[in-house]
Amino acid sequence: MIPQIDIGALGPMLPVAVGAILLPLAEVLMARKRTFLSRPFTQERRGTFLAVASLLCLVIALIISVNGLLGPSRVFNSGNPMIVMDGVAHFLNIVVLLGASLTVLGSVKYLADIHSNHGEYYALLMSSVLGMMFLTSASNLMMLFLALELMSIPLYVLAGFRRSSLRSNESALKYFLIGSFASGILLYGMAILYGMTGSISLAEIGKRFDPESAPHLLGAALVVVGLGFKISSVPFHQWAPDVYEGAPTSVTGFMATTVKVAAFGALMRVLAVALEPAAELLYGALWVMAVLSMTLGNVMAIIQQNIKRMLAYSSIAHVGYLLVGVIVGTLDGYAAVLFYLLVYTFMTIGAFTVVAILAKGGEDRDRVEDLAGLSQSRPLMAVVMTLCMFALAGIPPTAGFMGKFHLFRAAIERGIEIGDTSLFWLAIIGVLNSAISLAYYLRVPLVMYFRDAPPTSDPDVPGFFERVVLLTCLAAVVLLGIVPDDIFNVLSQTAASAQHLLLLQSP
Repeated sequence: MIPQIDIGALGPMLPVAVGAILLPLAEVLMARKRTFLSRPFTQERRGTFLAVASLLCLVIALIISVNGLLGPSRVFNSGNPMIVMDGVAHFLNIVVLLGASLTVLGSVKYLADIHSNHGEYYALLMSSVLGMMFLTSASNLMMLFLALELMSIPLYVLAGFRRSSLRSNESALKYFLIGSFASGILLYGMAILYGMTGSISLAEIGKRFDPESAPHLLGAALVVVGLGFKISSVPFHQWAPDVYEGAPTSVTGFMATTVKVAAFGALMRVLAVALEPAAELLYGALWVMAVLSMTLGNVMAIIQQNIKRMLAYSSIAHVGYLLVGVIVGTLDGYAAVLFYLLVYTFMTIGAFTVVAILAKGGEDRDRVEDLAGLSQSRPLMAVVMTLCMFALAGIPPTAGFMGKFHLFRAAIERGIEIGDTSLFWLAIIGVLNSAISLAYYLRVPLVMYFRDAPPTSDPDVPGFFERVVLLTCLAAVVLLGIVPDDIFNVLSQTAASAQHLLLLQSP
């Protein structure tokens, strides 16, 4: 029987794929034009044109994803379901596309300062976004691995995009080596699961998985370890601080947010569908990973003087918070993860955009002391950075507070429901770690508002596109903290509809 193939399921991916293919060609063609509308067609104008073209592709994909979120779920298959465009996939795609759009806007001036090829940069970014979109919706092992590589390989290049920078080259090499190692572990685990169950479908693996079989458990453990590298959870986090520090700042913000969004989407889908029979056995390992990620991430962030390394360890701590919702495993837990991924994207990209603007002339100014006196010289940047730090710390009434509130509430309610004290302790440890994080998050506004800038300090002025990013992140961090209930209710319904489809879908 010829399988029914719904090409419409690929709708959100098509504009991104077209952009990834055409942007380098457009740059080559524009390089031959000396004038445009009787005006000199400078490299700066070419960069702006390519950024706008990239943004247009992302916005079209965003509109399609929003429409898909409001419509029925769709499946693309070729005899075996490859992607499932359910509510969770559409929502995660929306978050990825928002993060990518903000990254594009925040990269225009940065790329001009470092004299890089705009077309190559945007094509790599769009290719990575395409991989993320497939990763959030993958429903079999083959598509999961291909999407993961499509996401990762462009990021290896982007991490080393500043070819004249030794730190950037070192960052790319470390990211490539460790990322390849993680992919190998993941692929080995997938091979074991396929060999033991005879299927690459996540749903079919879930039906045939034997939690008492050692090979089944080994395959499950390797898959979780491989995805643990991608989300940079402890003890698979060692690469993150070095890579974040060395990569171009605009790329670092992109990696710190969208990669986690896509990887957590894949992790939730794998755990809820393929590895659901082993949930009780994996629970302990995930609990330890969550506690270690929260604690080690926050403790190590306190001693960092480089703000990019500080935010790297901060991101590791936030992985621990997100794992709380994954461990809970209920609809409220998954909805809390979705909400937190949304707010985390805005508050993290806002912080990295401020750091990127400080890199005047392409020279990184990424030490905490470089922010001294910023409230006087660049008040908008100081306000955005302060609110992003407050949100990351979970201070009310910011969006970060509401995100942590929903995560910890889900853990406590689930603990009461099943009488599991370990969930209570997980929530308590999360709250204590949020208090610990104040030590380094509050240091940033203290430096900006209560220390004078050195005489040689002259922070760059944010351009138009960068102002758009700053104001967007500022508005999101405030509004999502004031009116989160309606959004959270929608996410609960989204998780419920997706769970129904995930558990029933099979080849």
